[in-house]
Amino acid sequence: MAEGTYLDAISAAIIHEMERDERVLVMGEDVAGPFGGAFKVTKPVAERFPSTRVRNMPMTELGFIGAANGMALMGLRPVIELQFADFISSGFDSIVQFASTAHYRWGGAVPWVIRAPSDGNLRSGPFHSQNPEAWFVHTPGLKVVAPSTVADAYGLFQSAVRDDNPVIYFESKPLYRSLKGEVPEGDAPVPLGLAEVARSGRHCTVVTYGAMRHEAMAAAEELAAEGVELEVIDLRTLKPLDMDTVASSVARTSRVLVTHAANQLGGVGAEIAATIADECFTDLDAPVKRLGGLDVPVPFSPPLEDAYRPNAAKIAAACRDLCAW
Repeated sequence: MAEGTYLDAISAAIIHEMERDERVLVMGEDVAGPFGGAFKVTKPVAERFPSTRVRNMPMTELGFIGAANGMALMGLRPVIELQFADFISSGFDSIVQFASTAHYRWGGAVPWVIRAPSDGNLRSGPFHSQNPEAWFVHTPGLKVVAPSTVADAYGLFQSAVRDDNPVIYFESKPLYRSLKGEVPEGDAPVPLGLAEVARSGRHCTVVTYGAMRHEAMAAAEELAAEGVELEVIDLRTLKPLDMDTVASSVARTSRVLVTHAANQLGGVGAEIAATIADECFTDLDAPVKRLGGLDVPVPFSPPLEDAYRPNAAKIAAACRDLCAW
């Protein structure tokens, strides 16, 4: 395996799946030609495949996601790129009213993947920094993926493309070029719905996903110097949720923090915290604690975005409070 970035892993996974299955195609705004996508993820894809399989779409998310619904029903497996996850709201009806309900209504399979570059910390303001995953975790019929490592970016994408359900694949923009690792080759699918114990510990569990995995790991290093051992659970897939791995960790540590970059109010962490309180109550030695973004639009200002967003220092402080309970 060669070293590459998180972005390289996604590009490689797309190419592998298009070579493996001629039904896979890429579509989105400016994904073909010399531009190669807003973040250049599809540039090597467009260089390798003809325009019939890498298609530029007009600036109408509702329209081209709707077109992808039709393509999928006819047997193709579209990979849809959104320039930013924020713009997914423009295609909301095609996703939550049609694609998510097709199997229930008449057994229809809609095997598309929406690639949604999400998250902030790039000083891009509210229209280019959102984390809208909770909208879709709430919607029956969809699967939701959020890789946080180079290997998972590759392997979870393979599993998403091969799944017969519509899958929304949230890519963490802050990791695109900053995170490096070994990029798998060939078939290396990572099963959907299986969390990873990213770090073992015994004093407190941190449940997270996406870029927050790395903030949690940094917090764990900081607290290790104080004799506090954090266990870090990377969910990897948000729907279906692997609550068995979470519950097993809570049974070991008796304390748990759920953290994500998205707004705390109504976030995925609320569901996880409620499930832990409901199903793991007798294992707990402290209340379940949440740490998410503030309930405001993502600020442009760097100091304000830093205040808005969870980070390693805030995670470490929350875990200290839990361990002192």
